[in-house]
Amino acid sequence: MSVSLRPWLLAAVLASSLAGIACEHHYRVYDPYYTDYHTWNNDEIVYYQRWAVETHRDPHRDFRRLRPEEQKEYWTWRHNHGDHDHR
Repeated sequence: MSVSLRPWLLAAVLASSLAGIACEHHYRVYDPYYTDYHTWNNDEIVYYQRWAVETHRDPHRDFRRLRPEEQKEYWTWRHNHGDHDHR
């Protein structure tokens, strides 16, 4: 590889890794108890972490790994708190 291409290659690698860090992963979650969808984004994560702390759970645990009873408890709590901005 030419010495003059190495700085460009390094810049490309760094730029792609930083772009990956900046990307947010949004997805929709269906709430079967209230038959609506929620966009799981930074706003929903704030509500989820608040619920987890209030109910003495691990706020870093992935919602999708909760037992169905815990997910139902969260959705009940969520519909009684917050902006109710469901998409």
